[in-house]
Amino acid sequence: MTDAQNVHDSDEAGFIPLSSVRTLPDRGDEEIVARSRAFFELARQRRTVREFSTRAVPRIVIENAMRAAASAPSGANQQPWHFVAVEDPSIKSRIRVAAEAEERSFYAERAPDDWLAALEPLGTDADKPFLETAPWLIAIFAQPWGLDARGARQKHYYVSETVGIATGILIAALHDAGLVTLTHTPSPMGFLREILGRPEHERAFLLLVAGHPAPDARVPDIHRKDFAAVASFR
Repeated sequence: MTDAQNVHDSDEAGFIPLSSVRTLPDRGDEEIVARSRAFFELARQRRTVREFSTRAVPRIVIENAMRAAASAPSGANQQPWHFVAVEDPSIKSRIRVAAEAEERSFYAERAPDDWLAALEPLGTDADKPFLETAPWLIAIFAQPWGLDARGARQKHYYVSETVGIATGILIAALHDAGLVTLTHTPSPMGFLREILGRPEHERAFLLLVAGHPAPDARVPDIHRKDFAAVASFR
């Protein structure tokens, strides 16, 4: 079989040349080293922030970040996610009320002592004013199953892994744009599906708070593990 025939068969099977969707130039080693270093320098400055400014963030910034997140790889290309960006103050208020109710119950009744001890240096508690202060909340939903073109139920695969990757890209995109974020996971989060009117085949995965930091924002004095403790080469 000729190479031309191989290409033809691949096209018929639903494949297209990588060059048709990836237009990045072929960079030399010196440039890719420099770019990788620049991205590391950007990423290492990312910090979780709990004190937000009320300064508005253009909707297109949030939309572009969510579009980037939606480009994440997924099991069998099922894309089992849905992002709901919330700017409406009344909806943010409802989310805060519901989240704080769950958090009060968690801190007072359900949180194990070792978890409370781990959280103590971070100064977190059941009060979540940032849910109203920040200009945007992004509720991320995972879809354990969906509906195919005929309306039949279709199981999704590697859902948690896939949605986790998409969330990481979303956080990185917002950080690259100059914003700060907070990952918020009140437990349980069923109220998000109800407040935001999402269907039964979705479950809340995470609530991402996004915006500009308050002018006097402070963050815990934490230190990341040494690189040798988290990575190795063989």
